Amino acid sequence: MSQETADEFSLALDLEAPPIYYNKADYIQTASGNKVSRNSVLCGSQNISLVGNSVVKPGVVLRGDLQLLKIGKFVIIGDGCVLRPSYKKYKGNIAFFPMSIGDYVTIGPKSIVCAAQIGSCVDIGENCVISKRCILKDNSMILPNTILPPDTIVPPLTVFGGVPGRYLGDIPESQPFVQKEHAMTEYRRFRPTSKGGGGATPKASTPKAKAAKSPGSAPGTPGTPVSP
Repeated sequence: MSQETADEFSLALDLEAPPIYYNKADYIQTASGNKVSRNSVLCGSQNISLVGNSVVKPGVVLRGDLQLLKIGKFVIIGDGCVLRPSYKKYKGNIAFFPMSIGDYVTIGPKSIVCAAQIGSCVDIGENCVISKRCILKDNSMILPNTILPPDTIVPPLTVFGGVPGRYLGDIPESQPFVQKEHAMTEYRRFRPTSKGGGGATPKASTPKAKAAKSPGSAPGTPGTPVSP
């Protein structure tokens, strides 16, 4: 059975997850299966690593011009999200730090993520703010419209929500399996409506107005101050 046939069969079994179609000409699909919207902005694309089988939707801004962004497999980044490396002020200067995101992570539309680290099998709801230097451990969940204060650590198998974001309870140990299947299903559901499109790497772009609000504009290295 081919992969395409297997995907069709999987979708047929899941009646609650119909395909989400997109115009193939509006996306760039890489050899590793990443689907990147041509209406997204990848700043400093040489510093952005997508392992494979991930989706970057329209309006997304990835600030690789500030520091390294490492994104795992089966990561779904919703419309209008901003991923911006965290920073720390030191003696009037600003030092940016790399951001890493694990596998099977879903980020809801219009969320702003400035975390230092996001583990695997993490679900971030829509319209969230994950403030600078936050750490989200594996198998955690952030409810929609949550604002996590800076330096928040979200333990494994916990759910946070509210403004400011706080611990609300534990989630079942089955969460890793549920989230993994959810992320893979979201990727499989995202299907082209026509042939075409390119296979080139998205061009690096100057940050748009939304991204320009972040402090600093030059790359930094861990622990190395950069003038704001």
